[in-house]
Amino acid sequence: MSAWVIRGLGMAVLHGVALTLLAKYAVYHPTDQTLVTAVALAVLVGAAALWSALDAWRDVPDRGRAWFIAALVAGVVSGILYVIGRAVFVDQTGVSELGGALTGGAAFSALLVLVPAGLGLFVGGRIGRSKSEDLDDSEDSESPSPRPRRRVRAEGESPRPSPRIRSHSREPRV
Repeated sequence: MSAWVIRGLGMAVLHGVALTLLAKYAVYHPTDQTLVTAVALAVLVGAAALWSALDAWRDVPDRGRAWFIAALVAGVVSGILYVIGRAVFVDQTGVSELGGALTGGAAFSALLVLVPAGLGLFVGGRIGRSKSEDLDDSEDSESPSPRPRRRVRAEGESPRPSPRIRSHSREPRV
């Protein structure tokens, strides 16, 4: 399976379950939801950030695109799973809730995956690397040297400065 499918479906299931549990909790405790909602959001943000940081730390190829597509998939699928979970476990919600879940709910879930995943990719790429490893990686790579190469003169050519080098004197160039 593709990387974005695994990440997207994993995040979708996690979001769908969390939203369904929050709806079930709201039925029994309608006035006391602040702490539970904050903990659920922290778990969802932490899961996306940790998983993406591990991907960056392991240097998974094409991880940025995989997490972007996974966020889009997670948004839509978690909306569908939320409506199904709410219909089965909470209050027999009908198909009429699907529109709101696929628009606002899906967008919120997608952002709740995308933003922490971006942060996790940024942080995970920098964890566990020392200066010596960074120097070793740069020496082994095929990237061009940061210093400009010297131009080889043809035989009989006079040594002139490169047109890129400018003199600091006020005399006109010849």
